[in-house]
Amino acid sequence: MLGMVFGLRLRQSEGLLSSVLALMGLDLPVPDHTTLSRRARTWMPTVERRAAPDARLHVLVDSTGLKVYGAGQWLEEKHGTKSRRGWRKLHLAVDADSGEIIAHSLTDQEAGDASQLEPLLDQIEDEIDQFTADGAYDGYPTYDAVLRHSAGARIVIPPRSKGVERPNAQASCQRDDHIASMQIVGRVKWQAATGYGKRALVETTMGRYKGVIGPRLRARSFPAQQTEAAIGVAILNRMLACGRPKSVRCEASVGATK
Repeated sequence: MLGMVFGLRLRQSEGLLSSVLALMGLDLPVPDHTTLSRRARTWMPTVERRAAPDARLHVLVDSTGLKVYGAGQWLEEKHGTKSRRGWRKLHLAVDADSGEIIAHSLTDQEAGDASQLEPLLDQIEDEIDQFTADGAYDGYPTYDAVLRHSAGARIVIPPRSKGVERPNAQASCQRDDHIASMQIVGRVKWQAATGYGKRALVETTMGRYKGVIGPRLRARSFPAQQTEAAIGVAILNRMLACGRPKSVRCEASVGATK
C-alpha cells in the first residue's frame, strides 16, 4: 500500500518502510522486495466498509481499462516497433451515497461488462435499493441477477435504441417500462426522471483510481495484477474514509449567548 500510494518500486518500498520503523524506534523485520513480489501472487486484501449503511444501497456499476506494464510502449516509441498493447478491465461497484467501492473485479480485455455482474453482486452483502449502469449491461440476464440478489430492487439501465418490449420474459417489466417511457418522453427526460445522472459518480471514482493509483498495472502475472488492483481499491476507500467529515447533531447548550 505504501509503494502504490507514493509510486515506489518494491526495493524503494522496502527502504521507505525500514526508515519509518527506524524513526519510530521499532525493532521489526521488514520484508524484502522478493518476498513482497512472491506474496503478491497469493495475497488478496478484502474490501471493508467503514460502517454498515442504515438503508438499502444505491449501487453504481461500470468498468475501465488499465494498461499492462511492460516494454511494448517503449519499443514502439524508440524503434517504431508495432506491438499489441495489453489491457486489463477493472470492474467497480460503488455506493452512490458514500462513494465507497463495495465490490471489484479484474479481468482480461475480452471479458464483457455484463459477465462480471454476478461476481460483483456476490461481494455485496447488503440489500440493493437501486442498481444503475450504462447500456453495456442492458439485457434480461442483468435484471434477473439483480432481482435474485435483492427482490424489489429498482433497476435503471438505458435500453438499446432498437430495444423492444417482451412482456412474456421473466423480470422484464422494468425494462419494458423503460422502453415505453423513453419512446414517449425521449432519452434526456427519461434520464432526469429516473436519476440516471448519478451514474457519473462511478466514472468519477475511476478517475480517482487512475489519478491516485495510476492508469497502468505494474505487476507481470495476472494473480499479482489482481492483488495490485485490490490494494488500489483499499487505498481509495482508506483515503475516502480519512477525508470524509463525520457530522454529529448536537443540542445547543443551555444559556448559550450569541
